Amino acid sequence: MIKEAIILAGGLGTRLRTVVSDVPKCMAPVNTVPFISLVINYLQAEGIQHFIFSLGYKSESIIEFVEEKYKSLHKTYVIEKEPLGTGGAIKEACTKAKGENVLVLNGDTLFKISLKSLSNLHVRKNADCTIALKEMINIERYGTVDINNGNAVIAFTAKRFCQKGLINGGIYALNTKSFLKENLPEVFSFEKDYLERLFSVRAIFGLKQNNHFIDIGIPEDYERAQAELIEA
Repeated sequence: MIKEAIILAGGLGTRLRTVVSDVPKCMAPVNTVPFISLVINYLQAEGIQHFIFSLGYKSESIIEFVEEKYKSLHKTYVIEKEPLGTGGAIKEACTKAKGENVLVLNGDTLFKISLKSLSNLHVRKNADCTIALKEMINIERYGTVDINNGNAVIAFTAKRFCQKGLINGGIYALNTKSFLKENLPEVFSFEKDYLERLFSVRAIFGLKQNNHFIDIGIPEDYERAQAELIEA
């Protein structure tokens, strides 16, 4: 069972600026509660014991909140000096992980998967990376992911209208040792330069999960979160 999580919370959140302009995207309030608090609470309930926060834009506000709200949390902060892309941020944060496998997720997305199920598949398949997938209908905002009967990823499709498909839910079980061995640049996209480029030659799997999913990256979904996420 994976016990560590990297929370990616270094983005600028430019698309959300019209409704939340003075804080990092993950600190956007949902019914007065910073969104990242909902992510931390979910991960704690799923058994995560070590939190690695990958930070950049206005990192001090996130650190101040976490230190005040979660004093006893076992945590590590990794702060980008300059934007590294999702891949570079994950690569740097992986150096702080203590276990063989780590959970990676976005600080602006809440996808309440069964971490045990994702972890079990990842370990059973001896995977390099296992992606939590969400089935959606009338998809326009996301690309889709295809898997075979053995859960291996066989295709990524670019953003386009799709009546029904599986999207990348933004949660990954990642083998830190194999990932850090990859010949990847300092600045890169985890999705484009690792997953989409290497899925056919690496052990990359996907697990469909039907749990609640919301990504507050755009104003419409941020407003939707106010109605859907009532918990404190």
